[in-house]
Amino acid sequence: MLPDDLRERLEAALGAPISGVAPRGGGFGASLLRLSAGGAGYALKWAPGGPPASMVAAEARGLRALAATGAIRVPAMIATGDSPAFLLTEWIDGAGARPDMAALGEHLAALHRHSAPAFGLEADNYIGGTPQANGWQPTWPAFFRARRLQPQIAWAEAAGLLSTARRRTLERLVARLDDLLGVPAPPSLIHGDLWGGNVVAGPGGAPALIDPAVSYSHREADLAFTELFGGFTARFYAAYADAWPLDPGYAARRPIYNLYHALNHANLFGSGYLPMVDDLLGQIRL
Repeated sequence: MLPDDLRERLEAALGAPISGVAPRGGGFGASLLRLSAGGAGYALKWAPGGPPASMVAAEARGLRALAATGAIRVPAMIATGDSPAFLLTEWIDGAGARPDMAALGEHLAALHRHSAPAFGLEADNYIGGTPQANGWQPTWPAFFRARRLQPQIAWAEAAGLLSTARRRTLERLVARLDDLLGVPAPPSLIHGDLWGGNVVAGPGGAPALIDPAVSYSHREADLAFTELFGGFTARFYAAYADAWPLDPGYAARRPIYNLYHALNHANLFGSGYLPMVDDLLGQIRL
């Protein structure tokens, strides 16, 4: 479960022997463990090599980017390393409390205030187990087209997931993105994979985010994904809107943003997600 050489490196970083190791799942080739050492709990994600190791390294970069803003809590990083790749952080334990969703909305709006000169990121990362390209683009429609939708469409086509009608609708959408997403907005640092499972509660319900897929994108993309699978309360949306109201027309743009995630789920997990793709396409006025 934990190679001897990795255990030695972790104990050196912790300054205490590891007294407990418990599996907590993981995914896409990386293992997630809860470690106990010196009376405290820690989260360890590690992978021996290959793409899973790249995912662990990308997650570490994303956590650093979020932490650097001071806007929203993420697990404190203890150590990272290579060969094998590992990411050791604090274990956030809310003792069964639920995340304070109003605080989450306020903190997310503060995160989104952090901007960059263009849309993208200095390094590529992953959305789930899928490579996510982040090469800089001057406009949001250009970025969303080249770095988000087009790669997913190409993978879906190669996997035989696109009927003729589905492919043609996607082609029309891609051609119209400048009009559909051309709302002036500064690039915002977003979490990028903001579903309910990536929100955890600390003491007193203080919210924290895990497993980021960060980029400087349109802030609406984060908000849209919170609505795809649910789990975010009215207090969350109200607190966000109080801190930074959304622009008119967001509801019409929401299915376009979520189409990226639906296509990604279809590419990762199969045709069971194609009805979701079709439903989202049906919501978009082309």
